[in-house]
Amino acid sequence: MQHNAIVSRDEWLAARRALLLKEKEATHLRDKVNAQRLALPWVKVEEDYVFDTPKGQRKLADLFDGRSQLIIYHFMLGPDWEAGCPGCSFLCDHLDGALPHLNNHDVTLTAVSRAPLAKIEAYKRRMGWRFPWASSNGSSFNYDYHVSFTRDDLTKDKVFYNFTDIDVASAHDELPGLSSFIKDEAGNVFHTYSSYARGPEEFIGTLMILDRAPKGRNETTIMDWVRRHDEYADRAEASSCCA
Repeated sequence: MQHNAIVSRDEWLAARRALLLKEKEATHLRDKVNAQRLALPWVKVEEDYVFDTPKGQRKLADLFDGRSQLIIYHFMLGPDWEAGCPGCSFLCDHLDGALPHLNNHDVTLTAVSRAPLAKIEAYKRRMGWRFPWASSNGSSFNYDYHVSFTRDDLTKDKVFYNFTDIDVASAHDELPGLSSFIKDEAGNVFHTYSSYARGPEEFIGTLMILDRAPKGRNETTIMDWVRRHDEYADRAEASSCCA
C-alpha cells in the first residue's frame, strides 16, 4: 500500500487547490480538442461494405438505423477466437446504459468484429449485452480501417496502426479502435473520425472512477487487472486479448 504524506487540513486544501487549477486546465484543453475533432474534414466512403446482422445482411448505410450519425467500436473478436478481448469486453460493459441517450441524440452505436455472426451472438449472450453488433466477416472493412491484419501483414517488420507504422511485435491479428461516420440527406456516407489504442479510453467509466480513488488504477501495465466480468471469481493470473 502506498503511503502519501500526512498533512493538516489547511495544507491539504492548498494542495487540492493547486491540483484544481490543473484539472480546469485539462478540461479546457479537452474542450479545444473536441472542437478540433469536430472540425476535421470528411472522406466519402466509396466501398459498398456488407455486414451480417441479426436482421440479415446490411450495408454500412443501413447500420445507421435511421439516424444520421454512426459510431462503430472495432471489437477484437477474430474468426478463430474462442472469446472476445477482455479489454474490449471491459469497454463494452459500459455501452448499454448510453444507448437510449445516444439514440435520442441522433447517434447509433454498434460494435463490429470479423468473427462470424453466430460466434458474436453467442459471446454477446454470455456477456448479457444489448448493444448492436455486426460481423464484417468476408469484407475488407476491418482491414481498410486498420484494426485487422492478415498473416502476411504480420510477417513484416511494421503494420500501420494508430496513424503510424508500429513494430509487428506490438500487433495482433486484431486491434481495438472506433470509427465515426455521418450520412447526408442523399444517403452518402462519410468517414469523419477514427481513434485507436488508448484513444477510446474515456468510454470506460470504471477507469474514470478509479482515477478518483485513493489507489487510482493500481496497475503495473495498462489494464493488467481487467478480466471479463464473469471471470473475476477465477482470480486468473494473466489474461490475453487472444484468449
